[in-house]
Amino acid sequence: MPYKVIGGEPVPISYSAEDVFSKIKHDQIKFIDLQFTGLRGRFHHTTISANLFTPQQMQDGLPKLDGSSIVGFASIEDSDMVLKPDPTTFAIIPWMENAKTARLICDVYWGRDKGRLEADPRGIAQKTEKYLKTQGFDNSYWGPEVEFFVFDKINWDVLTPYKGQSYSIESKEAPWSQDGKGYPMALKKGYYPSTPADTLTEFRNDCVECLNEYFGILCDNHHHEVATAGQCEIDIRYDTLTNAADGAQTYKYVIRNIAKKYDKVATMMPKPISMDAGSGMHTNVSLWKDGKNMFYDKDDKEEVSQTARYYCGGIMNHAKALSAIVAPTTNSYHRLVPGYEAPVYIAWSPSNRSAIIRIPSHFKGEKYSKIKRIEFRAPDPSSNPYLVFAAVQAAGLDGIKKKMDPGDPVYEDIYKMTKAQRTAKGIGDLPATLGEALDELESDRKFLSPVFSNETVDKLIEVERADDHEVSIRPHPHEFYLYFDI
Repeated sequence: MPYKVIGGEPVPISYSAEDVFSKIKHDQIKFIDLQFTGLRGRFHHTTISANLFTPQQMQDGLPKLDGSSIVGFASIEDSDMVLKPDPTTFAIIPWMENAKTARLICDVYWGRDKGRLEADPRGIAQKTEKYLKTQGFDNSYWGPEVEFFVFDKINWDVLTPYKGQSYSIESKEAPWSQDGKGYPMALKKGYYPSTPADTLTEFRNDCVECLNEYFGILCDNHHHEVATAGQCEIDIRYDTLTNAADGAQTYKYVIRNIAKKYDKVATMMPKPISMDAGSGMHTNVSLWKDGKNMFYDKDDKEEVSQTARYYCGGIMNHAKALSAIVAPTTNSYHRLVPGYEAPVYIAWSPSNRSAIIRIPSHFKGEKYSKIKRIEFRAPDPSSNPYLVFAAVQAAGLDGIKKKMDPGDPVYEDIYKMTKAQRTAKGIGDLPATLGEALDELESDRKFLSPVFSNETVDKLIEVERADDHEVSIRPHPHEFYLYFDI
């Protein structure tokens, strides 16, 4: 659902089907881009002529999808699927200038009136919102902080792995740049530099303008992030679960397309640059009932309610299994290492960025009760936001239901603790590899059952294990440096 700022306040703009057809006519839209998300989080689309788009198609859906061609959706012998547009997601795509085009995000259904596709990530998110209400809450609000890199050029060669593999990153900001005309940043020294060292300010301005004005996704801040070579973050306003996931997917879509207009390339890979900070998707969440934030308690020292503590306990209890969903690539585990502000240790704390759960503590008092939230720091932008929010919600609600105590908050820098000190405080580690994370998900999946079908979890494990195998059977270039003369 898009928003507009009126009098300094965000106001939701809800489009009905009738509104959409009126806008198509008024704005002389030529094409409609039907967009949906696959199980792995990739954005897909097919495009139809606007003059052939009918109210009946809006209501019943369009028979435009071969589900067997989307990883994790269906097998070839039963793959006819229907895309049902959501009118509230209507937006004009500004960079398609030759023939005016608008987009609609779609829900995925089986053909022949067999109902919703259980593996449709957006459907899982919507199911999670319904499940929340059965647990005694009205709503949850989600604020993903999606980081990304913007490079001048990227090349890789992996097609003949028996001959050799390589990749090459070019960026005017990078310390290895040979451009000679800029102010290169050292590794891990890219946080909040001013221009001209920050070469991407205008790019981010354009991304924000596009998100705000065309897609109704409100952005309140943007900046260069810690890593060199074009690491960025644009903060988008919190929203309800499915809307926030729609927003995160649209955010990635906009960033890639605006980068193309600048003759650059953007990536959501968690760790494209060795020895530098990786990209996260810190996920902020709060639960609400009767207009009150159920994570706030004015009488608690940290102003953190017992409900929030149990929610933390659920995430921490299931953190190892969650890793396979929130950090779903082999590259994710190059980010999840100590020393780069990435969370590795299963703990919670106010302000402390070395724990996987942080309670932001910039302000105190009832005046700021609405912004009391949990920040889960393990997710990264290679993940599928629909599945991340759904899985985190399932874990947190399991914690509330079973009264899972997260233990005492940790105030010390966990990175500086010895293993014995961490053990004494009951601080565990996240999985070190994707394979380990998948093993954890295999054995700890019951908490997901209210919102994920068992078949969907099986399919996630299957496709991620295939990736893990692809990487594990190939030598790494650095192994030649380490072992060639052994």
